[in-house]
Amino acid sequence: MTTHLKRKIAFALAMGVVTTGIISFALIALNLGFADGFARTWLRSWGISYVIVIPAILILGPRLQAQIERFIR
Repeated sequence: MTTHLKRKIAFALAMGVVTTGIISFALIALNLGFADGFARTWLRSWGISYVIVIPAILILGPRLQAQIERFIR
């Protein structure tokens, strides 16, 4: 595995943690409020969203980046 590929995977994993954490926290807080069980609900939602987002970043990210590079020159 090349260093470039390792960097891309590490970036996807880190961005996945940050973005899914922020968005799941905000949406759970807005929709349910800070009621009993908030932390448990948030952590569960965060875990599920992370599992969904990482493959999406790794599969769709390069394709989207290529399209943007063709569009913006």
